[in-house]
Amino acid sequence: MPKLKTKSGVKKRFKLTATGKVKAGVAGKRHRLISHNGKYIRTNRGTKVIAKPDGDRVKLWIPYGLD
Repeated sequence: MPKLKTKSGVKKRFKLTATGKVKAGVAGKRHRLISHNGKYIRTNRGTKVIAKPDGDRVKLWIPYGLD
């Protein structure tokens, strides 16, 4: 049986926590930030744990986890 490949986009965009949850960067932080207020920019700094249904879908694309 051949090895399964990890989707290359997932390697770049997601991380796994120690408990198996999926972390991702927050959307809407690349350009046109002048139209957002400071509170929006501050609260979306860093990474967030994504919802469980979305995390389950991402885990299908990383068959052996991320190292």
